[in-house]
Amino acid sequence: MTKHGYESGRLNLPFVGIATFAKKPYVADWAGAEADVAIIGAPFDFGTQYRSGARFGPRGVREASTLFSFGHAGAYDHEDDQTYLGEDVRIVDFGDADIVHTDTETSHANIETAVRAARNIGALPVVIGGDHSVNIPCIRAFDDAKPFHLLQIDAHLDFVDERHGVRHGHGNPMRRAAEKNYVTGLTQVGIRNVSSTAKEGYEAARAMGSDILSVRQARALGPEGLVARVPEGADLYVTIDIDAFCPSIAPGTGTPSHGGFLYYDVLEILQHVAKRNRIIGIDLVEVAPDYDPTGSTQILAAQLLMNFLGFIFAARNA
Repeated sequence: MTKHGYESGRLNLPFVGIATFAKKPYVADWAGAEADVAIIGAPFDFGTQYRSGARFGPRGVREASTLFSFGHAGAYDHEDDQTYLGEDVRIVDFGDADIVHTDTETSHANIETAVRAARNIGALPVVIGGDHSVNIPCIRAFDDAKPFHLLQIDAHLDFVDERHGVRHGHGNPMRRAAEKNYVTGLTQVGIRNVSSTAKEGYEAARAMGSDILSVRQARALGPEGLVARVPEGADLYVTIDIDAFCPSIAPGTGTPSHGGFLYYDVLEILQHVAKRNRIIGIDLVEVAPDYDPTGSTQILAAQLLMNFLGFIFAARNA
């Protein structure tokens, strides 16, 4: 009972308690969990080619997400006249996949195991990276799923085949995904300016089924026009690199690229795809909190995930 007797139980403000994602229950027994969404941390950043630090992304995004831990009532959006993520949507936090320092393959295998565990209980896996190489084991974990399309929101194409023997770094994941016979195609949005991928990589991506759009091209199309280029009704995996956003609002990342998206640019894309496609998996990567002492990048990431999950389950329950 509160002091004035208006409510029972604890107030549980955002800065109180243990920072699971949105203060949802932590579940160590993955096989025994009952959930609609399983949050998985993938604190791996050995695939970076410039600034490391995304290993602390899961902690940073979880802490930021407590700002949006609005309890059982859900979150009301007056623009949509919709309450999102009420108590009917069961979200749990699986904690982090185990990372073995300097060992990419074992670390990736552990991430894959966690994603498979989420899928085995029928939960939507939501992976917080980590660098973008964590997408590689995420996509591997869907090898028994029906074919699906991949939407990438990113500054960089990430379509390098091999560089000095490296095939599983953060410049390779979209190439590895395109090679899978169960990935039907890619829509790559936000790609801009000088990139880590050479011209040959762009040619290979298009030859392997990619539709590549810059930020300016995406804005010219508008969110509805852009989403119309994603196969309607297809199962969809969404991978979001935080460097898709302009570093003026998301400086906490390893490879910032100016000229990126602003918040509603991406939010409206996600809201439209949630209505047109069945979302089967999400990863959000490359948040490196140490480069943003204000915490704005982490808050952006958490807010984006919470809203996207709200859109997904509103569409499923419509």
